This record gives sequence, C-alpha cells and structure tokens, in this order.
Amino acid sequence: MNKAITDGIVFMPPAFANGLDVWSSENGTPGSDTYDGAANAAFVPADQDFGGALEVQKVQGTQRLRYMGETPILPGCYLQITARVKAVSGNLPNVRIAGWAGGAGGAHVTGLTEVGPSVALTTYGEVVEVTAVVGSGERGGVDMVWGTGPLYGHFGIDLTGPNGGVVRIDDIRIEDATNFFLRDIVGMVDVRDYGALGDGSTNDLPAFEAADAAANGRTVLVPAGTYYLADSLTMQSKVSFEGEVTMPVDKIFELVNDFDFSKYVDAFGGDTEMAFKKAYQALLNNPGHVELDMKGRKVALREPVDMQAAVPNRTTYKTRHLIKNAQFSVFPGPNWDTDTVTSQATYSAGDNKRLTSVANVANIQVGSLVTGNGVGREVYVRAKNVGAQTVTLSQPLYDAEGTQNYTFRRFKYMWDFSGFDQISKFAVSNIEFQCGGDCSAVLLPPAG
Repeated sequence: MNKAITDGIVFMPPAFANGLDVWSSENGTPGSDTYDGAANAAFVPADQDFGGALEVQKVQGTQRLRYMGETPILPGCYLQITARVKAVSGNLPNVRIAGWAGGAGGAHVTGLTEVGPSVALTTYGEVVEVTAVVGSGERGGVDMVWGTGPLYGHFGIDLTGPNGGVVRIDDIRIEDATNFFLRDIVGMVDVRDYGALGDGSTNDLPAFEAADAAANGRTVLVPAGTYYLADSLTMQSKVSFEGEVTMPVDKIFELVNDFDFSKYVDAFGGDTEMAFKKAYQALLNNPGHVELDMKGRKVALREPVDMQAAVPNRTTYKTRHLIKNAQFSVFPGPNWDTDTVTSQATYSAGDNKRLTSVANVANIQVGSLVTGNGVGREVYVRAKNVGAQTVTLSQPLYDAEGTQNYTFRRFKYMWDFSGFDQISKFAVSNIEFQCGGDCSAVLLPPAG
C-alpha cells in the first residue's frame, strides 16, 4: 500500500530551489522564522554533489530546519525522512532527522520521540546520509513512534554540537515506507498501526476499536505481545491472534463475526477457563448467538465458575442458549471444599420463606443447602440480608417453628448459576463433567 498512490497524497516537500520561505529555523509552525533572507543561510544553485543545496551556518545550540507544510500522519502509514548533508568549513556538527508532531487545532502533541538517530560529521566534503522512520505503530525500525494522536508533522533536520560550522544540505526527501512494515498489505489490519503497544499495561482498547473500524472486511491482526483492554470490546471483524489479550473479568469481549471458542482460547493465551467465561459472556450478550460450540476442547477449572458473575450485566435470561461439545474437569484443591456454617435462627410459619435473627449471617452463602429439624429436602438459601439478620429460603419449612441451630452447606459446582434470578431454556449437549468426587456439575437458581 503506497499512500502517495492510493490516496493521492504527496509527501515530498518542495526543493530548496523553489524558495526558502517554507523552510523554518524553528519548529515549522505558522508564523515561525524562516531561512528566507536569513544571515546564516543561502541557496547554492550549483554544488558538485547535490546540484542545488541549502548552505547553513550553525549559530544555535540546536539549529533547526523544518518544512512548514503539514505532512499528514495516517494510521497504518510509515514515512521515511532522508537528508544528505556534508560539512564545508568550521566546527563539525552532528546531524539528525527531527520533526514536530501536530494535532487537532494546531496543538503540539507532546510526550513523543521527535528526533531520529544522531550522526557525527567527521570529514569536510564527505556526504553523510541520515534517515529516520516515523509512523503510528511501535515496529522494529521505526525511530519515531507517534501513535494515533498526531494528524501531521513538520519534518526536517537538527544540527547539534559545536557552533560555527557551515554545512550544505541536499533536498530533503519524505517517502512512503509502509510496504516495509505491513506483512500482508491487502488482507490484514495490524492493531499496532493504530497505537497498540502490547506491553501488558497500556490500555490498547482504543487501538483495537480503531483497527476494527478500519478493517472493512479485512482481518485484524494482533501480533505477539500482551494487550491490555480496560473495558468491554465488541469487534465486528475477524481477528487473528499471535499475541494475547488481558482484561478485567467483568468486561465483555465479543467477537461478533468470529464467534469461535478456539478463537477465544487463542485470544487469552491458551487459558481455556478464561476463554470459556469470555465466550459465555458473548453468548448471552448478543442476540445473534444461540449456541457456543466448544469444538471438543477440554477445560480444566481452578475454581467454580460463577456464571452470573461472568455476565454481571444480566440477572435473567429467557432466550434459548446451548453449550455443547466439551469436557470440563477440575484441578483438585481447597477451592472445591464444601463451606459449612452453623448458625442459630428463628422460623415462623407466618413468614414461611424466611429465617430471622440469624447469627453469623454474613458467613452464610447464597445457594447453601439448609438442614435442621423439620427443614425438609432440597431447601436452599435464596438471599440474605446482613443488616436485618435474615435469610430468604427457596421453599417453606414443614415443621421448624421456633429457634434452633441450622447447618448451611455451600457445595462447590463447576457451573454455578445461583446468582441468576431466572434462567429459561438453558441447554447442554455432549458436555462431560469430571469432578472426581470433589464437586457437583451444575447448580441452577433455586425454584420458587
């Protein structure tokens, strides 16, 4: 992809022979001083190495030369700036490519690298070529990584080091170097070209959103690295993961047109437990998804999956959803041990689904099986109120009037749906649960 051709953009600044009034001795911004009529600069029409050249005497600590035209900076586009310089007389300076990053309204975009590698001039008359690459993505060979904040740049060179020397500068070239950085310039859109860093801590969510918007039918590439997403993300494009993503557990990662469990496993670095939670979140949050095909994968769980906590924006769902073709197993350990609490409480048939004056109510877990004299079978804790010291039951007790000790056993379930108020039309097909006696398979919300 050559932007100069496909988008009709011309990056090359004018030759010095066309006039020095567009070449600034400052940052290149409107109103800055130019080299037109400057005492320390002149156009030399005939130089044996350059033809026409700009001759400058270094009189400042950093002698700047910037093109005052606004060279556009486009996401996914990489520019190579090249200058050929030679020392003529006096002290020998250093030379480097440099720029000034401009944003909306002409504001300076700060915090960016705006200089390339410095090269020392060591011999009079020797032509030295300096180059630097500027672009949105952090790629090998990119000297000035500008992300997606700048809209344009003022580019040129800096002379540093001792003052007094005279140099001649050939016409500065700015060329599209995008093809050196895009591995598949037709079928891929790289998130790095839209500012993603993949360092595991910078929020790369805006870069993913921008790459998805720009893909227009192409695949979004997530290269090697760890990309932190601070909030929920919905991607319409197909995605290829070489790197992995991390994000808060309660945030939703939805691959709308690439809803495939193996894709979620790739996205989360092979962590099948996290991949299942994220794919399940997407299943419940997109009306276009009715089933999650696990493609025969095995998922080993380190702890029970709180299915409602994995989808914190939902407490009910009534649309049919199917999870199929997988095996779930557990890593044995204390996370699967039954939690048991014994507390004194009072029961009245006049309020037949409530225990009152419940001691130690804060330690009683919703979903616990309740046992005691006159309780009956399959009675569970549906809700609790710590301030009021009450427990709401899934069904009435049959003969438990008065005050007594109750035992509350919270068993561990591989899929724990107890946080939902209501679930309709939930189904599984070809799902095998292997608990090894440490847990039970599925807990649905108590009836009633």
